Amino acid sequence: MARDSLLAIDQGTTSTRAVVYDARLRTVGQAQAEVAPRYPKSGWVEHDPAALIASVGPLVRRALNEAGLGADRIAGIGLTNQRETTIVWDRRNGRAIGPALVWQDRRTAPFCEEHRGRRAWISERTGLVLDPYFSATKIAWLLDHAEAPDARRRAEAGELAAGTVDSLLIWHLTGGRRHVTDVTNASRTLLMDLRSLEWAGDLCDFFAVPRVLLPEILPSSGLFGETRGLDYLPDGLPIAGVAGDQQASLVGQGCLTAGQAKCTYGTGAFLLAHTGERAVPSTRGLITTVAATLGGGPPQYALEGSVFVAGAAVQWFRDGLKAVGAAPEIDTLCLGSDPDSGVLFVPALTGLGAPHWEPEARGTIFGLSRATSLADLARATLEGVAFQVADLIGAINADLPAPLTDLRVDGGMARSDPFLQFQADLLGLPLKRSPNTESTALGAALLAGLGVGLWPDPHSAAELLPSGGRAFTAQRDPAWQTESLARWHRAVESVKQHYREH
Repeated sequence: MARDSLLAIDQGTTSTRAVVYDARLRTVGQAQAEVAPRYPKSGWVEHDPAALIASVGPLVRRALNEAGLGADRIAGIGLTNQRETTIVWDRRNGRAIGPALVWQDRRTAPFCEEHRGRRAWISERTGLVLDPYFSATKIAWLLDHAEAPDARRRAEAGELAAGTVDSLLIWHLTGGRRHVTDVTNASRTLLMDLRSLEWAGDLCDFFAVPRVLLPEILPSSGLFGETRGLDYLPDGLPIAGVAGDQQASLVGQGCLTAGQAKCTYGTGAFLLAHTGERAVPSTRGLITTVAATLGGGPPQYALEGSVFVAGAAVQWFRDGLKAVGAAPEIDTLCLGSDPDSGVLFVPALTGLGAPHWEPEARGTIFGLSRATSLADLARATLEGVAFQVADLIGAINADLPAPLTDLRVDGGMARSDPFLQFQADLLGLPLKRSPNTESTALGAALLAGLGVGLWPDPHSAAELLPSGGRAFTAQRDPAWQTESLARWHRAVESVKQHYREH
């Protein structure tokens, strides 16, 4: 029987998904389950590594069952993951020595503040900024705070392994035989040289991360290893495509050449603009990152802006305030609000990301009055995410040789028509919503298909991506846009100033 299908495993911040695609990248089976982070202290965000691993098998079974396929039809496995989330585990048994520190986690902010003077050097080497968001300080923290007192000694002796979620899952999928990562995930660690695409010894020394802990860096498409010892997949299936979730989404949206851009509205919001073979340094607080890179091809780069709280703001509105029973209900609620209420929400619930990089900032609401209603807060929650993305667009347009002409969007919040209309009004740009609002798994499947030779080249594969999807164009005048953004910027500066002083 021909192996003509692809399995994508998408391990995200709040859920794990398994999706089966046919050779034309059409979804034929899928399953999803929540994997909730935990918040032991203010600014701390963790996952149970064992729970992340355990979430995969049942979902793979369900997706294959829905597709009506046996695993013998799988040509290759694509893997995509929440980036920067970091785990250290024992090479003997695969057990983590502590929690997985999620990308949103801010516990290493004091180290980053203490070494502010090294920011320029770190940015030049890695394309990133010195921030708790990235993996290096997380690895050091786990080594220094493990329950076992000899973790650092064992790390230096090569008895432990460290990596992002992709590396942990590949270790599991291959029965502990492969400790590897792809270049997009490696580019998020603060430990990889942006131009050589190799681990840098001086960066490892600076962050006190033993080089022997780290995985081998591979291109995003090609052989990462083969399944072994699983009770839900047979031995020998190739893992052939791996990319961090946002780079996978860039592929899934068909953004393969310079000048194309997308924004994924998931737990956070992530705006990537492809810059081709050129690593463009940012002068406006963005980061330069690696886009998905094929084996044998030149490195590909992107400019990225990261908003830490997007869909997480809606989750807070639902679960923290108990304001709605289900996330989509926020749309109906906000439509009953007063658009001139003046309520403005800066949703810095886990700090401010690009282009501000204020890890200690916290969410703040402006403009409350006796007339403020729950509907007004619903509107302000959605608009606060859109304002943050507008900051990213402004920064990217300043860094690129020509401004963006449109923006492709996907992710859970992209299902909201009121939200996307406000975003289009604020940006003055047309937004193109993907007909597949979850492009991340699709991008991983495309990379895996290329890795096993289902298609001759990326552009042949990209022709199979779904077309269509609703477009949103601006309906407000430029004066409204200017006034709204000015008010937002005053609010953000007020938040930043308050938390600098306290």
